[in-house]
Amino acid sequence: MTRLVISGGTILDQTGERVADVAVEDGRIVEVGVGLAGDTVLDATGCMVTSGFVDLHTHLREPGKEEAETIETGSRAAALGGFTAVVAMPNTDPAQDSVAVVEFVRQQGRRAGLCEVLPSGCITVGRNGEQLAPYGELNAAGVHLFTDDGNGVQDAALMRRALEYAKPLGIVLAQHCEVSSLTKGAVMHEGSCCSRLGLPGWPALAEELMLFRDIELVRLTGVPMHFLHLSTARSVELVRNAKAEGLPITAEAAPHHFTLTDELVETYDAVYKVNPPLRTANDIAALKQGLADGTIDAIATDHAPHAPHTKEAPLDQAPPGMLGLETALALAITELDVPLSTVVALLSWNPAAIAGVDDRHGRPVAVGEPANLAVFDPKAEWTVEPTRLASKSRNTPYAGRTLRGKVRHTIFDGTAVVVDGAATR
Repeated sequence: MTRLVISGGTILDQTGERVADVAVEDGRIVEVGVGLAGDTVLDATGCMVTSGFVDLHTHLREPGKEEAETIETGSRAAALGGFTAVVAMPNTDPAQDSVAVVEFVRQQGRRAGLCEVLPSGCITVGRNGEQLAPYGELNAAGVHLFTDDGNGVQDAALMRRALEYAKPLGIVLAQHCEVSSLTKGAVMHEGSCCSRLGLPGWPALAEELMLFRDIELVRLTGVPMHFLHLSTARSVELVRNAKAEGLPITAEAAPHHFTLTDELVETYDAVYKVNPPLRTANDIAALKQGLADGTIDAIATDHAPHAPHTKEAPLDQAPPGMLGLETALALAITELDVPLSTVVALLSWNPAAIAGVDDRHGRPVAVGEPANLAVFDPKAEWTVEPTRLASKSRNTPYAGRTLRGKVRHTIFDGTAVVVDGAATR
C-alpha cells in the first residue's frame, strides 16, 4: 500500500489553522503530524492544505458539444483549479433528464478519474419548462441537484409543483433566475453602457422578479431552494432579507460577476458576453459584501466553454459564457477582501453541503476522513494564458491578467491528480 505524504504545509479547515504534515493511504487520511514519512512526498512549503473544492455549476458539454469541452478535459481543468468534485449542468444534448444520460455522464467522469463528476438533473423534461422531469428515478440514480440552468422555469404553478414533488425526496432545486420575456434579444446589462453602445439591454429586474417569486414559493412550501449565479445588488438584498426570516435558501455567485463590469462589453468582444450579463461596479460591491457576510453561500464558476469559432461571431450571435475552473481560487484571493478561511469555505465545505456530498468532500483535514484535498500557494503570482489552460476552449476574459493564488497539488480519492501544478493524467 502506497503512503502519500503532504509535507510542510499549513492545514486550513473548519477547525482553524495548524502546521502539520498529512499522510494518506487507501483513499483516506491516516495520520496528521510533524515529520511524517511516506513513499511519495509532496512539498507543501508556503502552502495551505485544505479540503478539495466543490463547484456547484460546471458545464462539461458532453454529450453533444464535445468540440467545446469533454468530461475528461473539463475535469482536468477542475483538478488544476483545486476542485475534487463538480456538479455537471444538464444543458447537454440530450439533456440530463433521464437515467441513461445521467449514468453516461457519471461513467465518463469515472473514466477520467480526475475529480468526482456529479450529474445534475433537469427540473423539466428537455429543460422546456412544460413537464416535470422524473425526479424519483433520477434521485434513485444518485442525482441530488436539479436545475434547468440556461433557462428559468417561467411557469410559477409548475415551479410550485416542482418544489412540492422535491420535498419528500430531499432533493435540491436550483433556479436560473431569468424572466425570459424581459431579456429577448438582450446581449448585455441594461444601463448607461448599453444605451451608449445602442445594444439591447438585459434588465436587472429580469433576475430579481424570478428570485422574488421563488423566495415566496419557498415561503409557501417550506422546501429549500438554491439560486444560481446571482448578479445584482437587489438580488443580494432579497436573499439577505429572506435568510433573516429563516427561509431555507442558499445562493451562489460566479467569479466574473464580482470581478468584471459591463463596461468591458464596449470592446464588442464576445468573450465578455455571459448569462446573466456582467453588471455595474455597484453590483460587484454588493456581491463582494454578500460573499463576505455569508449572504451568498458559495463561489461557483459557471465554467462555460465554447469552441473558438463560436465566440468569434458578432456579439448578438455569439453564445454566452466564460471559462472559470482554473481561475476561481485566484480571483477570490485577489479580489475579495476576506480571510483565506472564508475563501475556502465558499469554495469547499459550503458548496459540498449544498451539493449533498459533504460526507466525502469539504471534510476536515483529520485522521479517518476521505483524502480529497487541495494544496495551494496563496501568494504565488501567475499570468493567465488561454493556451495553457486545460479546457478545449479558450474563452477566458482574464487573458494576460496577473492573479495571486495558485493550486500546487490536488488529491482526489487519495491519488495525486495534480502535482506541482501539472495534471498527472
